[in-house]
Amino acid sequence: MLKELLAKKKKLSVIGLGYVGLPIALEFARKMSVIGFDIKEDRVDLMRNGIDPSNELESEAFVGCDIKYTSNAGDLKEADFHVVAVPTPINKHNLPNLTPLLSATRAVGKVLKKGDYVVFESTVYPGCTEDDCVPILEAESGLKLNTDFKVGFSPERINPGDKEHTLTKILKIVSGSDDESAEVIEDVYASIITAGIHKASCIKVAEAAKIIENTQRDVNIALMNELSIIFNKMDINTFEVLEAAGTKWNFLRFFPGLVGGHCIGVDPYYLTYKANELGYHSKIITGGRYINDSMGSYVAKNVVKKLISNGIKINGAKVLIMGATFKENVSDIRNSKVADVVNELKSFSIDVEVVDPHASSEELQHEYGYGLIDQIDERYQAVIVAVNHNEYIQLNEDYFKSIMVEQGLFVDVKGIYKGAIKDLTYWSL
Repeated sequence: MLKELLAKKKKLSVIGLGYVGLPIALEFARKMSVIGFDIKEDRVDLMRNGIDPSNELESEAFVGCDIKYTSNAGDLKEADFHVVAVPTPINKHNLPNLTPLLSATRAVGKVLKKGDYVVFESTVYPGCTEDDCVPILEAESGLKLNTDFKVGFSPERINPGDKEHTLTKILKIVSGSDDESAEVIEDVYASIITAGIHKASCIKVAEAAKIIENTQRDVNIALMNELSIIFNKMDINTFEVLEAAGTKWNFLRFFPGLVGGHCIGVDPYYLTYKANELGYHSKIITGGRYINDSMGSYVAKNVVKKLISNGIKINGAKVLIMGATFKENVSDIRNSKVADVVNELKSFSIDVEVVDPHASSEELQHEYGYGLIDQIDERYQAVIVAVNHNEYIQLNEDYFKSIMVEQGLFVDVKGIYKGAIKDLTYWSL
């Protein structure tokens, strides 16, 4: 398979050209012929013009790539090796929403040929590839797994906003539906991944490995958030405690914060869903999720308490929130917990304004019901730095004092201004 792909006698397709799929498609397209498929024609048009809709890749990343962008699923029939990299979100009840994944699987199934490979990168619960996706591939194609076609699972490890740990520099987990497919899939990915390949013993192991990577981070951050709640009651700065504890060689470096996005804030629910299906109700994972999901409300309520203690009238108070994305230096607003802060503050009749140098006001309005202000021209009772964008790190207390009233409250969610704020009322997690 690899030789034919490299010789361009066969083609590779990538289904879903988001923050995961597009880098994969472009990296493969530097060595082989690629079909890049996305259901949104407006995104496809941007990519045809060398623009990443996710704002993660520079225009140079598109240069020298043999890739055909399309929103026509019929074009996938040209490919022999398919990589599925669509989102796997949760619904409003925190249950897995497999609609994008199953729709993509049907699209691939309709064009599947004998000898084809299908590799899934989308994060799922263990067993999903074989129990949910393979039956669709077989039903749509009329072919039989391991007799007519092969499947595999190779979980994505893209870290949005990280310019150091990029696709080729992150060790890749691969797996296959049998020994032969695992070797072929390993060879194909090894052609672009310089960091190395780890071949899992089976697809379920690879699925489970991915889901616990983010679950582990979620639980550890939840512990830090719970410690922050406790230390706040003791009037102790959590970041100072962590700095002191971090002097021990084996202390794990996690920090409190707003846990959003489409990985850490979502993946654990896929695992607890499957556990519940098997009759086991997780204690630690669900407890961690509860804490992290409640932190936006917790931050907002502490802002209200601090404003009241400063003698500021809550009804109509003006609060500026700096940062709306789910993490620093990205444009992605999906599952951003800043929205929880905004909504909680508004429930107290507080006038909330939001700025962000990376986010789209239109997307925020569509997703959460509020947009961004064009410029800061008010004097606020409180300023909340919710996301540590590079544009904010260089700001000093004089700047914040210039946009705040004298009794103003400065909220430093991630503690980046610790020790630098002297005159304003200061609070952080």
